[in-house]
Amino acid sequence: MAKKRTLKLTTTQLILLSFLFTIVIGSVLLYLPISSASGKSVSYIDALFTSTTSVCVTGLVTLPTVTAWSPFGHAVILCLIQIGGLGIITVMSMLMILLQKKMGLSDRILLQDAFNLNSISGVVKFVKKVIKGTFIVEGIGALLYMCVFVPDFGIKGIWISVFNSISAFCNAGIDIISENSLCDYATNPLVNAVTCMLIILGGLGFVVWWDVIKTFKRFGKHKGRCIRALSLHSKIALSMTAFLIVLGAVMFLAFEYNNPETMKGYSAFDKIQLSLFQSVTTRTAGFATIPQQNLTDASSLVSLLLMFIGGSPVGTAGGIKTVTLAVLLATARSTVKNKNEINIFGRTLSKQAVGKAVGVVCMSFVTVFVSTLLLSAVSGFALLDVMYESVSAAATVGLSRNLTPMLDFWGKIIIIVTMYFGRVGPISFAVLFGLKRKNENIIKNPTEDVRVG
Repeated sequence: MAKKRTLKLTTTQLILLSFLFTIVIGSVLLYLPISSASGKSVSYIDALFTSTTSVCVTGLVTLPTVTAWSPFGHAVILCLIQIGGLGIITVMSMLMILLQKKMGLSDRILLQDAFNLNSISGVVKFVKKVIKGTFIVEGIGALLYMCVFVPDFGIKGIWISVFNSISAFCNAGIDIISENSLCDYATNPLVNAVTCMLIILGGLGFVVWWDVIKTFKRFGKHKGRCIRALSLHSKIALSMTAFLIVLGAVMFLAFEYNNPETMKGYSAFDKIQLSLFQSVTTRTAGFATIPQQNLTDASSLVSLLLMFIGGSPVGTAGGIKTVTLAVLLATARSTVKNKNEINIFGRTLSKQAVGKAVGVVCMSFVTVFVSTLLLSAVSGFALLDVMYESVSAAATVGLSRNLTPMLDFWGKIIIIVTMYFGRVGPISFAVLFGLKRKNENIIKNPTEDVRVG
């Protein structure tokens, strides 16, 4: 009698399918007439696009969020953003914790993969910290936003503040203020500061949070010891984040300073605000205080690079990640200096970390290239606009040179798939249907050198 075969999904497959399932459920809810501001259902492709951009915390929209959707639709979008930012597995674990259900080994392994952690030790405690920290930061952000939005919008300003805070922390870039994102608040110091703070905190990653808090509790009076005591991951994430923000702001200030369509008419202080915000938001947030189509070509290229890099691992941001870039740069430096070891901050990197960094960049590049190629073929728009759209989707940023609303059916499908690839990770998606091969290390192929470069 033949044995009955059962389908067993890996943790990676479960994570990928959970995102897909949430996107489909979200699209059905947004397709309902109650979700539309007009009371009539929007096209299903637009509902699917909006659900995908929300769950994948991207921010590209085919319909203006503030006017196209009803309060119910806005609530659905916000829930999808929060679920996508935290991760479906995290939300499911939160419900289990609230219901006081015990987590088994398989649940803990699932969480370990969802957060890309090295072990399952203390993973439940980590999830509790993530949930608590997320709601605290989003709550503080909402209260600060209310100082501006309540005077401007009245009681509705409370809802706008909550929506904007969650969207900013989750690096989604979707808002319900106006159709031109945050351009009306381009020179408001409080809105700029709060938005940047939420974006950076969400993009740094939860692991960095707890490492910094734990270290400062231990060595708070000795700042030098605090920095030295941080983990290598935190040192790289913090230093690369600061470096990229400053470098991007300086370059935007230089390239846009006399651009009449962006910064020319502003004061020196406001120009610095605009440059700093553009540098922060391009690293996967998606809010805009400058119309992206008005940027110079030089600034657009800088934006493309920053979008491709993105935020840090185990956070709400997308892109190849700051730590990945640091590993590649360190590898290049060691190769140029003809060194066998790859060192960062006095620590030697493992071959596994280097291999993973190369894989992430290669798969991300392939995703962007294929998306750009297909979108160029079906749309006929300018190459720079198409590249901006594709990189923004793949890195889950949400900035657009006003191309998204003009996409046709196939253009929307291409961007939907690109956003999904960008959120779940190209390598994870490649593993989705991969089969585990037993005894793969028993037979080794012969080694031979090749000419590189």
